[in-house]
Amino acid sequence: MITNPQPARRGAIAPAQHHAPTSGRLTSGRLTSGRLTSAQPAPALPSLARLGLLRGVLEIRLFFRQRDSVIFTFALPVILLTLFGQIFHGQIGHTGVDFRQYFIPGIIASGLMSATFVNLGVSVAADRSDGTLLRLAGTPASATAYFAGKAILALVVAVLEVTILLAVGVALLGLHLPATAGKWITFGWVFTLGAVTCSLLGIAVSCIARSARSAPAVLNLPYLVLSFISGVYFVFSSLPKGLQQVAALFPLKWLCQGLRSVFLPNQLLAVEPAHSWELGRIALVLGAWLVASLVVCVRLFRWQRLADQ
Repeated sequence: MITNPQPARRGAIAPAQHHAPTSGRLTSGRLTSGRLTSAQPAPALPSLARLGLLRGVLEIRLFFRQRDSVIFTFALPVILLTLFGQIFHGQIGHTGVDFRQYFIPGIIASGLMSATFVNLGVSVAADRSDGTLLRLAGTPASATAYFAGKAILALVVAVLEVTILLAVGVALLGLHLPATAGKWITFGWVFTLGAVTCSLLGIAVSCIARSARSAPAVLNLPYLVLSFISGVYFVFSSLPKGLQQVAALFPLKWLCQGLRSVFLPNQLLAVEPAHSWELGRIALVLGAWLVASLVVCVRLFRWQRLADQ
């Protein structure tokens, strides 16, 4: 005898229904109202250049929100330049070059190194210490975009700082801007090569700092020492020979010399150690430091603190 089937109980699992296989190739999809529909394609990521630009805009905004850092970065070189202009008078030997004008290229070079080497190195160490770098390491194009943003920030700060110092030098200390295109071209490549080299060197040295607290000491110590022996605060040829030889191993001395060749007359060559601006050697030394710093960054850079590894 055939009996009527029992009604399904509430909550019971209905028997599976078999469907004829669909034709075509199934890639990805979602189930909506019992139908399998294709998912929307994931939005394309911005280009690498756009990611770097956006990161740079973010870095600039973060920097200018820190008023104490902004004031110290831009005010300190201006104060030093003004003080030297009031303290030192007279000429350097028989060159006809005023002491006050001699120090302008050196302080510009020092300000450029501070904006790139010191600020960038401290910033990277701080991002590593608070975990920002570790979080960025897992995002698309994180490394390239991050460093592009840092480079944009360093370049913007360096350009603003040099512009302010040149304005002060012209207005208060009688500095004459270059009158020939060749001088401006020299200024352009010395400034650019020096900024890139010091930026990479700051990132490389930041690998030594174990935390954000130690980073300012690690970065400022070599910066201050090099400033005193590289022709920033003293006439370079008046320093002891040993200090001159030590300074010649590092980029700041050559950056100062390159900027002196732009803003000071050739009469100053009488007191330059080589009696020449040595522009070829300046490019060679700065380029060598750029390559060496890049190699160190690639081999030693880390995304997290040493204590966390």
